[in-house]
Amino acid sequence: MRREDLATALRYLAPHIPEFEFEAVIDHAMMSPTLSRSVPETALWLSLTAYIRHNFTDYDALLDDNYDVESARHFVLDAMNDKLAEWGVKRRISDKE
Repeated sequence: MRREDLATALRYLAPHIPEFEFEAVIDHAMMSPTLSRSVPETALWLSLTAYIRHNFTDYDALLDDNYDVESARHFVLDAMNDKLAEWGVKRRISDKE
């Protein structure tokens, strides 16, 4: 039942997300000990943003280059918001998140 709830919520949150990424985001939300106890919308938002950050930006490379987490997140913010827009997500990430 939980996977169905997550799938329904993700289709609403990101209506244009490709199927491979759809499954990966749901799997991440289900396997994460902390996210698995969250309401579907919260779990999916956190899973979706983490997935985008690590798979579609230079975030990990910036960390490897000794940038601190906040700086690395700042530098990938536009790329993350672009991917969210591409997938039909209305919410955006700000520097405060």
